[in-house]
Amino acid sequence: MNARLAVLAASAVLLAACATQPKPLQGEFASITPRDAAANDSTGAAVRWGGRIVQVEPQSNRTCFEMISTNLGTTGRPSWGSDDTGGRFLACRTGFYDPAVFEKNREVTFVGRVSGYETRKIGGYDYRFPVVDADVVYLWPQRETVDVIYNNYPPHPWPWWGWGWW
Repeated sequence: MNARLAVLAASAVLLAACATQPKPLQGEFASITPRDAAANDSTGAAVRWGGRIVQVEPQSNRTCFEMISTNLGTTGRPSWGSDDTGGRFLACRTGFYDPAVFEKNREVTFVGRVSGYETRKIGGYDYRFPVVDADVVYLWPQRETVDVIYNNYPPHPWPWWGWGWW
């Protein structure tokens, strides 16, 4: 009886872990960043990379995205906890992706394979971009911003002033 309960509990945990990611983003991927891929030849590696759009380039038969990479959260969504990025990369997919929808700073996650490298200028600097042939282009909904207002009142229902010791 206990073994059956343990198997059931383990299955539930595994299913819950898989359910946190959108289905197109699930799978096994190389644990390399775009910065790692630019420094070493990682051609052919299956990757799931994401970040923010720098620019979108519609071409005659495909669209390429210049991205600034960041770590992905447990859902596969880019997380922005620090200024440390994973480098930049290009992701290309057959078809037209409208730059008015895929606008600068939108969060996108890509699944695909590293197909090669392309050197481009960022300012006056020559930057080596790993290029991903994307099978999946996952545009995340825009995050809502919330202003948090803190009050400096004491945690009890009466003010600390005016209620001296008797």
